[in-house]
Amino acid sequence: MTLLELKPHIKSIVSQSNLTVDERLLKICEILETNIDYYNWVGFYFKNGDKNELKLGPFIGEPTDHTIIPFGKGICGQVAVSNENFVVPDVAAQDNYIACSITVKAEIVIPIFVNGENKGQIDIDSNTPDPFTEADERFLEFVCKEVANILN
Repeated sequence: MTLLELKPHIKSIVSQSNLTVDERLLKICEILETNIDYYNWVGFYFKNGDKNELKLGPFIGEPTDHTIIPFGKGICGQVAVSNENFVVPDVAAQDNYIACSITVKAEIVIPIFVNGENKGQIDIDSNTPDPFTEADERFLEFVCKEVANILN
């Protein structure tokens, strides 16, 4: 399925109000990881209350020890501070990178804004070097806007 073909599926998942927010987020992780072959780990991190840290939410992929990430640390922590997309074509070239798995070659992190405030992010790891394009960025921005509609 192409990124464009996935959009109605994302909208459908988000609209399933009979499911909890976490159940819907997990379904989004599943559909992305299943349908995009270079998305090898897909998860959400959210601001942990009033703390300057992120807490792992629903995800699909190998378990990670990084369930709490301080703001500024790693790619996710940097996005929590910068409020900007971060595309990493080669994680080995990043000084401030938290390795989750030796198989990860690239990462993309897109923030989720609710009423202008960065509430969290989608984080995707790839075992393929430099796989993410501008199309991935735009698509994941779309996913984050849809997810923002169900966050309170």
